[in-house]
Order: sequence, then C-alpha cells, then structure tokens
Amino acid sequence: MSLTGEYFPHLTENKLQKLNDFKVVFSEWNEKINCVSRKDIPFLEERHILHSLSIGLHIDMNRFNHVLDIGTGGGFPGIPLGIMFPDLEFKLVDSIGKKIKVVKEVAKALDLKNVHGVHERAENIKGEFDLILSRAVARTGVIIEWVRSNQDLRVLPDSKLLLLKGGDLKEELAEAGINYSLFPVSDLINIDFFAGKFIVDIEGKEIK
Repeated sequence: MSLTGEYFPHLTENKLQKLNDFKVVFSEWNEKINCVSRKDIPFLEERHILHSLSIGLHIDMNRFNHVLDIGTGGGFPGIPLGIMFPDLEFKLVDSIGKKIKVVKEVAKALDLKNVHGVHERAENIKGEFDLILSRAVARTGVIIEWVRSNQDLRVLPDSKLLLLKGGDLKEELAEAGINYSLFPVSDLINIDFFAGKFIVDIEGKEIK
C-alpha cells in the first residue's frame, strides 16, 4: 500500500490511480520546467503529495465549494486536493507563467475538470472563495495583505485560510496580528519529515 493509502484507507481505486498518474506526469514536466527540487522527486509522495493532502486530514473539505490556492508553484497543494475532492472547484494561482503551464498540462493529462490554473498575482485574482490555501509561499502577514487589498476577491462567510508552513512561526504570526490556531502536521501523519511542519488555521473573518 502507498503512503497515501495508509492515511486515506477509503481512497477509491480511481483516485489512487490518478494520484499515481500525477506522480508520473508531474515528474516528467519537472524535468522540463523545474517546480520542485529534483532531489525531492524520489520523495514526491511524502514531501509534496501527502503534505498537500494533510489539509484533508485536518478539516472536512466537503464543507467548502470554491478553493483558491495562492502561489501554487507546480500545483501544490491544489492538484492533490483536486484529485481527492473532485466535487470542489479549485483555482490555482501563481505569478510565474511557466509553473502555471505545468499546472495546466498536468490537469489536462489527468482530466481534472475541477482544477484551473491561472497566471496572475494574488492581488489581482477575482472571484468568491470559501477556502484559501497556500504552501510555503510568503509570510502570513503578506498573504493576508494580498487578500485584504484585493477588492475583487470575496471571502465568503464561514471561510478559512489554511497555510502549510514550517519552522518557528511565533514571530511571523505575531507580526501578522491575527487570531489563529496552529496544528502540527506530525499529529496527522506520523512520518519524521513532518516534524516541525504546521497547518496555520485562520478564520475568514480575520482576513477580510
């Protein structure tokens, strides 16, 4: 059984196959356009896919409808979550065009009709979202300011901002000046890699 299958024992064969296909297709594209360290490719499932899916262990994703992934890079956490939760609409945003090219090509290859890549800065994104995600992109206060300053981005009631981050976050989170909850990923996934990695959980009312 794969690592993902261990932590998501009710994963359907179709979703498991798509996650396996994702590893293959993403690895091929990463050779052409570097989105993650090539040294990470042998550990793609653990360090990138399972890390992304930890959000699905932390919270009931099915309570949301429209998800915004800010600074998605090559599609993390948006694509693994898009595979796992096909009824949700995902908008994956990055300011680097070649990375969004990877997102679009991978989504096309996997026939992920709920995953949409957008080459744009977060400050310029338009739409309504009830879940905003970001993985190791910028300091918490910077991400919040991107959302707050964007008059065309509507954060719906009962929304959340979830950030995947690592290290000592005390100064960064104090600087952001918001209420938050901090959850160790290692409480969800018992793998050494996740020691010192956290989900920062922020209520939507704090950011808009």
